[in-house]
Amino acid sequence: MSDKSVECRVSRRKFLSLSSAAAATLGISPLSSNASDAFAEATTSSDDYYAKLGVEKIINAAGTYTYLTAACMPPQVQRAVAQAALHPVRLKDLQLAAGEYLAKKLRCEAAVVTSGASAALTLATAACIASANGVSPQDIPENVDKMKNEVVVQKAHRYEYDHAMLLCGVHIKEVVTLEDYKRALGPNTVMTNFFNAAEPGPNAAQIDRETWLNVAHEHGVPCHNDAAADMPPIENLWKYTGMGFDLVCFSGGKGIRGPQNAGLLLGKKHLIDLATANNNPNSDAVGRGMKVAKEQIVGMVAAVDWLLAQSDEKNQAEYMRLTNIIANSVKDVPTMKTRVFMPSIANHVPHLLLSYDPSVVGITPQQVQEKLRAQSPSIELNPATGTSSRVGIPSDENTIVIATWMLQPGEAEIVGRSLKTVLTKNHT
Repeated sequence: MSDKSVECRVSRRKFLSLSSAAAATLGISPLSSNASDAFAEATTSSDDYYAKLGVEKIINAAGTYTYLTAACMPPQVQRAVAQAALHPVRLKDLQLAAGEYLAKKLRCEAAVVTSGASAALTLATAACIASANGVSPQDIPENVDKMKNEVVVQKAHRYEYDHAMLLCGVHIKEVVTLEDYKRALGPNTVMTNFFNAAEPGPNAAQIDRETWLNVAHEHGVPCHNDAAADMPPIENLWKYTGMGFDLVCFSGGKGIRGPQNAGLLLGKKHLIDLATANNNPNSDAVGRGMKVAKEQIVGMVAAVDWLLAQSDEKNQAEYMRLTNIIANSVKDVPTMKTRVFMPSIANHVPHLLLSYDPSVVGITPQQVQEKLRAQSPSIELNPATGTSSRVGIPSDENTIVIATWMLQPGEAEIVGRSLKTVLTKNHT
């Protein structure tokens, strides 16, 4: 698909109509003609800053990975972001209004827009420290070593995002069995962290969500659930708070399709209030550097509105249609076997697994991955391609893995043709 075909162009007349409607909704005056003209000129500009900066555009057949800039925002979210950029507001007013709006939409007591799921985890930790110790944001993390400061986590739930909690100065206590867990919860415990998508493995989780939650609450300890990549299905946005988790975080730029540098922290109002107190724009707070701009806050609200108008069934059907296009393109490759895998929780969308004998075809999956990455347009396959080390995907050294849910119109056909070309070039 050409660059020109994917450019989003908004006519001046259409924009004026949109901005007037938005202004009426927000209770503000419509834009002046000068501001409208400036915006129309900007949105119809042919400037391509990826090209100016020499940054190559890619076809994302991998998924919502941060290093691939996650998801693309739907047009109505892009319009909301552009509209928000035109007006200054008081940031705290916007944060509070957005939180109240999102809480109603997502069926929880309270919500706050964060600068991603990792920031949400930091703010959740700060909120629980403040709640347990009755301290102000200025005390976190400097004085936390003198306070109640323990977070309890299952060994199988330890991950690189522990750093988001450690920023607050806490000590993480690791448990394996239910008895370990009960013993670990004590007078210094401020929070537990449950990694919602923890996968089976050598240190497999021993304690399920319900048990984890119930035991913590028996000890009066709040529970945070890290569900960053766990949408779809859409109902997950209220499922875990509905179960009783005190705090739940989601990434905004993955399945929700909001700005990549936005996220959500949902949960009990008294804890969300404390998280907000530790957030930007408060200067003396652990979350000061985790700034969420007005554009990201509005974009997150618009993304939730967009998402709640979608259908899981229709979306999954479209992902399968794209998956079948690619599978059919390579079905005649010698020794090729195809199957579709759906992760049970995180990235709960179809993943196409293409398994074959490299000694017959003449090229390994990782070599295929390198060739597609080097071509133009560059194609990124799922990082589980050619390896069994990627948690959550049942792949091996003879398997190509593709996720289709981030593909733009026409790109499934490009991926299918490219794969067929590379996989048949060396076979005689």
